[in-house]
Amino acid sequence: MSRGRELWPFAALSASYFAHIGFFNPYLPLWLKDAGFGLFAISLLTSMQSATRLFAPYAWGWLSDHTGERVRLLRFCAMVALLCSAGLWLDLSLWGLAGLLLLMFTHTSAMMPMSEAALAQLVSRAGGFDARRYGRVRLCGSAGFLLTVLTAGAWFERHGMSSFPAWTAGTLALLVASCWWLPDQREPVQAGARSESVWPVLRRPEVAWFFGAVFLHVMAHVAVYVFFSLYIDSLGYGKSVIGLLWALSVLVEIGWFFTQARWLPRLSHAAWLVLAAGLAVLRFAVTAAGGHWLWLLFAAQLLHAITFAAHHSVCIALLGQYFPARLRGRGQALYAVLGYGLSGVIGGLLGAWISPRWGLGAVFWFAAAVALLACGAAWRMRAAQYCLRPAAR
Repeated sequence: MSRGRELWPFAALSASYFAHIGFFNPYLPLWLKDAGFGLFAISLLTSMQSATRLFAPYAWGWLSDHTGERVRLLRFCAMVALLCSAGLWLDLSLWGLAGLLLLMFTHTSAMMPMSEAALAQLVSRAGGFDARRYGRVRLCGSAGFLLTVLTAGAWFERHGMSSFPAWTAGTLALLVASCWWLPDQREPVQAGARSESVWPVLRRPEVAWFFGAVFLHVMAHVAVYVFFSLYIDSLGYGKSVIGLLWALSVLVEIGWFFTQARWLPRLSHAAWLVLAAGLAVLRFAVTAAGGHWLWLLFAAQLLHAITFAAHHSVCIALLGQYFPARLRGRGQALYAVLGYGLSGVIGGLLGAWISPRWGLGAVFWFAAAVALLACGAAWRMRAAQYCLRPAAR
């Protein structure tokens, strides 16, 4: 298979996965609100996704590293998630729905770390990360997100939220199909790989500061992932506007992934993390202060190109450096656990505590403060890397 064609199945997986995420994450809070759940219950239920990232990605990553069966595990996870979606049609209690979402997210939250590990190996040449090839695959995911966030927004505006379970089943069915297109290849398990530990890597100061910066950066973005749609809805904007705001952030994300090979070499990886966190402070402050001016909300969403897309690409590149070969799956899983698991749970619960007391806008002021801490952690990571340079000579 040619180098271009070997990426097509991963592009399809990325497109279908983010097509599911593109409608599910933005509109889940609104579906729960329509079902009669209060703000704390909505925060609890949406945080189930982050809660599963505390254990699922690392467990699946460990299993994939020790068996080499990433593709078969991806297929299994997708099919179980599709079966779980049938439960969304039922009239469940708060805890019944929490259990269902916990089971569904346990399988879907593991899929990106495993597929990113396989993709990172595919797009790495001579030990280096090929930002251009990775960006081409990842922009397919952004396009999938864009398609469903716009289409679903218009659909829900016109027909209401009752078809949310059908959208879930349909997008997960596409995800199952894309998993079966992946080449059925088993990665070899090398001798000694089963006992190889990640702790020597994690004890390195620059790696510890990296995970600290990721933790804080993603915690700040929980304001977007959990509360943004509710915040915009509370300001009186319609679901089509909510969809457009999400779509704009994805459009600039696509632009970044398409051109990132031109921009990434201009700064060090650590400097990009500092810049992304600094712009996140600006983004969330503008969102909090300018919510009643639609043009300011659109302007703030433009910063998503750096605060998410650039940040994510740099993180994937750094993970490839820090966790080579048989540690790659566990490195990706730790990124999901520490970055998108623990931070998501804590951020979601803090947002649920803040919003009833001071309003949804206050959640974004809190996010700006956390992003400032992320900027400091990224700066310390950058300093730790420079301290190591003389010793590496």
